[in-house]
Amino acid sequence: MSKITVKQVKSTIGRPETQCKIIKALGLGRIGKTKELADTESVRGMIAKVSHLVEVVK
Repeated sequence: MSKITVKQVKSTIGRPETQCKIIKALGLGRIGKTKELADTESVRGMIAKVSHLVEVVK
């Protein structure tokens, strides 16, 4: 199974609660934090919802 690395690049301050919960579910929480996750459809969907707050690092 392949992995993807996600990095948080923007703050969740002032964002809707659902976006904050998605960031927490991805294992992020502060700017600059990275996390290696399994490349699944559910993870891709969460990344799509908060794509303006994170970037996918290859």
